Amino acid sequence: MVLPVPTPGLVIGYAYLWYREHREGAEEGRKDRPCAIVVATRTEAGTIQVMVAPITHAAPADPDDAVEIPQKVKRHLGLDDAPSWIVTTELNRFEWPCPDLRPVARGKPDTFEFGTLPVELFDRVKRSIQANARKGSLKSTGRLP
Repeated sequence: MVLPVPTPGLVIGYAYLWYREHREGAEEGRKDRPCAIVVATRTEAGTIQVMVAPITHAAPADPDDAVEIPQKVKRHLGLDDAPSWIVTTELNRFEWPCPDLRPVARGKPDTFEFGTLPVELFDRVKRSIQANARKGSLKSTGRLP
């Protein structure tokens, strides 16, 4: 098994733990979903810490809470045709690699990445996350050892 290099903008398969689930005591995500890597940094100890934003079919109540993924990008990533959004109000943080990484398809057990977001879309995601952080509405769930 060869894992991808965790780079910002890469969309991976991951068992995302929603902040509300975490607050209810859950330690693992209930559903595997595509997630966009937002940040990947190497620590002084040499490990890589990653922050991911979840991708969902649920439209946000507030349009400032997510960035819609254009259909052209969804096709490029191999995602379904239903509308999807990258949530920009919460993130999961973990050490790379982790047991919550998931293959992107049943027929591809050694493939953990869907592809990379276009630069323009990734820039919109970053700006939305930064705006939500400034408003105090960004939540993070750390899943570090």
